[in-house]
Amino acid sequence: MTEQVSTSRCDSPLLQAFVDNRLILVKIAARITGCRSRAEDVVQDAFFRLQSAPPITSSIKAQLSYLFQIVRNLAIDHYRKQALEQKYAGPEEEGMNVVIQGASPETSHINFSTLEHIADALTELPVRTRYAFEMYRLHGVPQKDIAKELGVSPTLVNFMIRDALVHCRKVSGSRADAVSANRR
Repeated sequence: MTEQVSTSRCDSPLLQAFVDNRLILVKIAARITGCRSRAEDVVQDAFFRLQSAPPITSSIKAQLSYLFQIVRNLAIDHYRKQALEQKYAGPEEEGMNVVIQGASPETSHINFSTLEHIADALTELPVRTRYAFEMYRLHGVPQKDIAKELGVSPTLVNFMIRDALVHCRKVSGSRADAVSANRR
């Protein structure tokens, strides 16, 4: 069942200007997107945005300029998004041959074991250092906020995080050496 587009008068003068100039808006969007069906999508998006826009009581010329600018901006955004998707898209067959890292049970065990050793290494650290490291690395709290909470300088927080990271690397490095020695 197809819906008929109502050509009756709209509540808002801006929406009425949109309906009256829809074909021109589609042509503008099509020049930017390079495709009429994508241009139709852009114009439809513009219509939905206009429905929630506050009423504009300016001249018809200003309203048309506003409509053209909205459609132009949306078409440019749509074109950029499409270009980005095409940049990273590939044939489906390529996805079938992707090797999943860590898919073997042995690799999963090694990764889990390494995480356990790092967790143990963190318990060896002073409480403030461990707290600063966990808040920054795991929870994404900025260093200046951690410094304020601990009552220390941001530089000291930076050094605490660095020390914790060096300690974890040392532990995971010695663990990797032990694992490779066991394999021989």
